[in-house]
Amino acid sequence: MTKDDCKQVVLDIIADIAPDEDLSNVKPDVRLRDQLELDSMDFLDIVMELRKQHGIEVPEADYMQLASLDSCAEYLTPKFTALGK
Repeated sequence: MTKDDCKQVVLDIIADIAPDEDLSNVKPDVRLRDQLELDSMDFLDIVMELRKQHGIEVPEADYMQLASLDSCAEYLTPKFTALGK
C-alpha cells in the first residue's frame, strides 16, 4: 500500500465518522484537527476504525503520529505493509 493509499484510507474513515465534513481541500501537511471539526471522540473513532477495518493497532502513545494526513501516511504505510496490504 502506498502513502497515497494510506491517506485515502484515513479520508474514507473520516468521511464515515464525520459525513458533513468537506474533505476535498484537506491539506496533507496541516493537522487534521486544525482543518476539520474533529473532536477527541472523532479521533478515537478513527483509531478504532483502523483497528476494526484494517487490523491496525495504534497505541495511545502513538496518537500524535496521526495528526496530519502526511504523518498518518508515514506511520501507517509500514503497518499496512507488515499486514501484506
